[in-house]
Amino acid sequence: MTLSVQPDFRLHFTELFRDALRVLEPLNLVTIIDFTRPKQVTHGDYSCNLAMHLAKSMHKNPRDVATLLINAMPTSPYLEKIEIGGAGFINLFLKISVKQQFLCYVLEDGEKFGQSKLGLGKKIQVEFVSANPTGPLHVGHGRGAAFGASLANILTAVGFSVTREYYVNDAGRQMDILALSTWLRYLELNGLNVAFPSNAYQGEYVRDMAKLIYKEHQDRYFHQLSLLPENISQDNAEEKVDAEAQLDKLIIEAKKLLGKDYAYIQNFVLAKQLQDGCNDLMEFGVIFDTWFSEQSLFQSGAVARAIQLLEQKNHLYQKDGAKWFRSTDFGDEKDRVVQRENGQFTYFASDIAYHINKFERGFDRIIDVWGADHHGYIPRVMGAILALGFDAKKLEIALVQFAVLYRNGVKTSMSTRSGEFVMLRELRQEVGNDAARFFYVLRKSDQHLDFDLDLAKSQSNDNPVYYVQYAHARIHSVLEQWGENITTLINSDVTLLTSASELSLLQKLIDYPEVVDTAAKELSPHLIAFYLRDLASEFHSYYNATRFLIPEIPLRLARLTLIAAIRQVLANGLIMLGVNAPNKM
Repeated sequence: MTLSVQPDFRLHFTELFRDALRVLEPLNLVTIIDFTRPKQVTHGDYSCNLAMHLAKSMHKNPRDVATLLINAMPTSPYLEKIEIGGAGFINLFLKISVKQQFLCYVLEDGEKFGQSKLGLGKKIQVEFVSANPTGPLHVGHGRGAAFGASLANILTAVGFSVTREYYVNDAGRQMDILALSTWLRYLELNGLNVAFPSNAYQGEYVRDMAKLIYKEHQDRYFHQLSLLPENISQDNAEEKVDAEAQLDKLIIEAKKLLGKDYAYIQNFVLAKQLQDGCNDLMEFGVIFDTWFSEQSLFQSGAVARAIQLLEQKNHLYQKDGAKWFRSTDFGDEKDRVVQRENGQFTYFASDIAYHINKFERGFDRIIDVWGADHHGYIPRVMGAILALGFDAKKLEIALVQFAVLYRNGVKTSMSTRSGEFVMLRELRQEVGNDAARFFYVLRKSDQHLDFDLDLAKSQSNDNPVYYVQYAHARIHSVLEQWGENITTLINSDVTLLTSASELSLLQKLIDYPEVVDTAAKELSPHLIAFYLRDLASEFHSYYNATRFLIPEIPLRLARLTLIAAIRQVLANGLIMLGVNAPNKM
């Protein structure tokens, strides 16, 4: 094999068509030129519908336009032939030698194959997970973690400078509810008979934190409540409001009775839950560069400054004692409160301050990964950014549907307050990190995902992660039996790879860098998972029909070169998704 610069076929073909357009119709240089990968081999390796787009403006039949384009096109060193198909498709066929040559690029680049300079070193922040630190991460959070981590890896691979960030919601009512819940359990340990509120945090982890406080401090934080909790039903909206109001009264009394000690309880539960979540994510292969505290926005005055800026730009008004942002001016369905009549800022206010901070840090692009239930939140955040004069085009929102876990065919609840949820670590322990990471990105992020626990644990071809990893292990086994240095394969004569299955596999390897670039452009890690599953499928068919360690040395080396390249691409793709590429299964 002769090593040269790896070609970008789509870019090269685009230039060919641009040259042809300059000859035929200079005004059409602005025309978008798209290429697709035909499903049928007889329709070429790439297909272009440019002739059909130009037919009307040129007042000609599409097939006639296709003929004109082909005749005006410069000669390409990569093309075997060009044909006109159907109503006017231009089908491009790569030379077999060009496909074979690609094995050289794969083996030469190794773990870097598929990487590009698409991002040009631009700074991107990807903020994901950002779950309230009020309890263990559950399987729903796991999908956002897998998606965000995989997306960050993909963006890094194509040349962006990526910052992975977790926004810690450590301010506000939910943290107060967790602190109260833990303190009430602590009072129980001190002998106080408490009717634990049904709308407080119920999980066993709350009791565990209370036990730790009691073990360390005994009755130091014990106080007799004057307002004992009542079990208020939440069967209807009115009773639910009463229950929430009671919870707020209990929080007020806890703060009054504990005084300065309240901060200890709140900081203790925050630290415990934050560390638990951090450890869980690290074990899941999800690492963050920055953990950004919501509290810091209040302490630094950033939230107050954000509201002041909006006020200065006349985007706020007062109503019923509260301050409202005119978000309807920016396409939102209604205006939003940013500061309540009691002077407290809303969650939306701190979100505005947080996004101001993001823009001021100088990122070229900002990607927020949100749960799909936050879809309605997009217009108000975008509106605030526009109102403050920032470039809203820099902000992209990637929505992630929560995954629904099915165990033995039964849907499992995931309510954090009720405590009836399946923790992410439980899922990981049961199916393994690899299966969890792969299953989470098997569908487009904004599509509903049913996580089939039984399938994820199965060792069968129906399990997609097992199927892909098994392909990698199979190739390793063959190369291990061969027993020689893999680097010598780069000099093999691969012109013997001419069967239909081999040529199809070669084209599949050619597609990989483009799939990575597309996944980055469309923020779609699932494209990598789909590709790996398809590549594994083609390889398994080839493996079952082919002998590798044959007496004919040239053909043996050619086939080993092909599967070594396949193994490399499988490993590169799996690692990008945070999944191991095992040598043995």
